[in-house]
Amino acid sequence: MNDCCERKIIKSDKVPQPIAPYSLGVKACHFIFVSGQLGLIPQSGSMIDGGIKEQTKQALINIKNILESADSSLKNIVKTTVFLRDLKDFAFFNDVYAEFFNQDPPARSAIQVAGLPKDGLVEIEAVAIVNDKCSCGDKDQ
Repeated sequence: MNDCCERKIIKSDKVPQPIAPYSLGVKACHFIFVSGQLGLIPQSGSMIDGGIKEQTKQALINIKNILESADSSLKNIVKTTVFLRDLKDFAFFNDVYAEFFNQDPPARSAIQVAGLPKDGLVEIEAVAIVNDKCSCGDKDQ
């Protein structure tokens, strides 16, 4: 692999630490793969109080903080996958999601699952580009 395509584990003290054997995110080439984030509070690792809206907001804040630790941002997300415990919460989830992605939103899949860790209502994973410019100095790559 050349210098542009190294695999780097993303770490951040601004998000809850993994609750199982996985990384918060992995930077590979020009992409960042963010592990699924729940509505966990960084300081305590416990679920934020409230319902689907509060958990969605906290999960997206956690994703934002992971991406910023990897020289990226929410605007660079190209795809999200959303896991909802109940699709009846979809409209409430969408209200909050639209606050974070109000212009040119990323591609997205949303599916209902039987359960989530820590009894969460929503989990969101993301794929983003590192930044708007090639980080290798060669804009044609």
